[in-house]
Amino acid sequence: MSVLSTVRMYMQRTAKLDQPTDLYTHRVKLLEGGELDFETLRGRPTLFVNTASKCGYTPQYEGLQALYQRFGDRGLHVVGSPSADFADQEFDDAEEIGAFCKRNYGVTFPLTERTSVRADPSPLWRDLARQPKSGPPAWNFAKYLVGADGRLIGRWPTKVTPEDPQIVEAIEAALPA
Repeated sequence: MSVLSTVRMYMQRTAKLDQPTDLYTHRVKLLEGGELDFETLRGRPTLFVNTASKCGYTPQYEGLQALYQRFGDRGLHVVGSPSADFADQEFDDAEEIGAFCKRNYGVTFPLTERTSVRADPSPLWRDLARQPKSGPPAWNFAKYLVGADGRLIGRWPTKVTPEDPQIVEAIEAALPA
């Protein structure tokens, strides 16, 4: 991505919604093939994260996997979306992305196909950014927690790690009793 296109990407304004919308109406293609219909996630919270394999924040995969292991049995879903929007820090090949994540971080949660989250965002990422009190990711590893009803609960920037108490508390509050 050229410097000029990067500047243009950050200059784009995301139109905000007055009321939250149901984010579980989306479908995405998965990295390893097939499709994930988010309607199947309804009734449980989901943490969406834009990821990248060649970023200084890539070790956050470890924390994301730990959250998935800790809370997955209680209903938490984690969905990673590999993206090269920021400094082209993602591999081009789906197999390479998947192998890297599994080999280095033991990732077992679903990964979408490589997608744009900011430059030309996919419908899911466009909707995540448009929600009240939200916005587009400023860099890799932005985190968006969606509740059981498909509404955005919280958004945390890159520097807030997956293990941060504010994320853990929000997840615990969103899980079924």
